[in-house]
Amino acid sequence: MSVGIFDSGLGGLTVWKAVRARLPEQPLLYYADSAHAPYGVRDAEDIHGLTKAAVEAMWRDVDLVILACNTASAAALRRMQEAGVPPGKRVLGVFVPLIEALTERAWGDNSPPREVAVNQVALFATPATVASRAFQRELSFRAVGVDVEAQACGGVVDAIEDGDMILAEALVRSHVDALRRKMPKPQAAILGCTHYPLVHDAFQAALGPEVTVYSQADIVAASLADYLERRPEFREGGRDALVTTGDPDRVSSRATQFLRRPMRFEAA
Repeated sequence: MSVGIFDSGLGGLTVWKAVRARLPEQPLLYYADSAHAPYGVRDAEDIHGLTKAAVEAMWRDVDLVILACNTASAAALRRMQEAGVPPGKRVLGVFVPLIEALTERAWGDNSPPREVAVNQVALFATPATVASRAFQRELSFRAVGVDVEAQACGGVVDAIEDGDMILAEALVRSHVDALRRKMPKPQAAILGCTHYPLVHDAFQAALGPEVTVYSQADIVAASLADYLERRPEFREGGRDALVTTGDPDRVSSRATQFLRRPMRFEAA
């Protein structure tokens, strides 16, 4: 069955695009819970309930779901995994591949946490992701001595979803300024939302060339390709589609603008 990619809206299309480029023959079911977007301003219980319902709907067509939404990964993934998923199914998040890239640890490296090259890290994410502290928790399993300063980037997702990139870039500059007041000289910056690759250049320009900026799409795509190489049973057949809980025509129009290529969604 196909691989599923879930997001509350359109941000996960950055992951979908990267996976499609890396694995062009792999069927992909993209599921956007647009009717309930954005997740980043909801409380953890609400996010968990919405994510769980969406993933359970996806199980009809897929065996492996990637939560290409940092907010859902932060607030729902661990709880869903601990509660158990149906036999033969898997649900994975986007934090771990990013942290593995940051700490230069290979997938499956379960050695004790150790010192790594960077110790001043800026995290830019939605308010819900920042409040969860999930990134810091996952990082602590792999590294010691890393100071993470998180900045909640209110408004950026809404501006991107609305196609207002001038506002989105202005908000990025404002949030970077706020972060620098708390951490003047970060060595690395994590773009902890799958919408943010679309304003990667704005983050890089505001942070300066000396800061390494990590965004998720290509990192997650590479990690998924490696996972499927080791677990080929998840690559077999399946449905290739874009679905949404929102208005398919409106979401298709937004997605076409979002990726600058024709996109056609159907009702979930």
